[in-house]
Amino acid sequence: MATKSISRRDILKTLTMGAMAGSVLRVIPAQAAEYAHHMVAAEKAATTTGVYTPKFFSPQQYKTLQTLCQAIIPVDTDSGGAKEAGAPEFIDLLTSENPKYQLKLGGGLMWLDAQCTDRYGKAYLDCSPAQQKEILDLIAYCKNAEKDPGLSQGVEFFAFLREMTADGFFTSEIGIKYLGYVGNTYLLTFPGCPSVPEA
Repeated sequence: MATKSISRRDILKTLTMGAMAGSVLRVIPAQAAEYAHHMVAAEKAATTTGVYTPKFFSPQQYKTLQTLCQAIIPVDTDSGGAKEAGAPEFIDLLTSENPKYQLKLGGGLMWLDAQCTDRYGKAYLDCSPAQQKEILDLIAYCKNAEKDPGLSQGVEFFAFLREMTADGFFTSEIGIKYLGYVGNTYLLTFPGCPSVPEA
């Protein structure tokens, strides 16, 4: 009996089905998220430009996703940000295989642009940095949705996007280096616990 080979699509569906309960790291092993990062890297290496092509989001939505991810985990003196870590690619790849992600994230990006158009007369990317910060401050806190129920979809969207961005960042090479994680190691000797000073 021939064994059926497991396709890239099967792996992605498995990842996204397991991740629906919440943050990817709570449900699937970090090795599986690492595999998704390797899939993105291999795809980028196979192109002449070395640029990732979004699988689900439109080019405009993908630019918005990149901007939001970078706002969630920006570049600092210690590390690159979410964009440099490949979080937008990670999110797009998983979203391309999961209709629930598509609804949450695709619908959330449409909601964000619609809100910005209503408030500022232009889509999120065309808003000034101050306007972008203002709308993100509104949807970053659950208490704001309690005061204004019209923000509830945005609050839910942004909370989910933060989880996905954190998962994409902290399972990437940049994120793992930022954490200082060295993997499973063993000690040749154990010096014991430090002594407790007497009171």
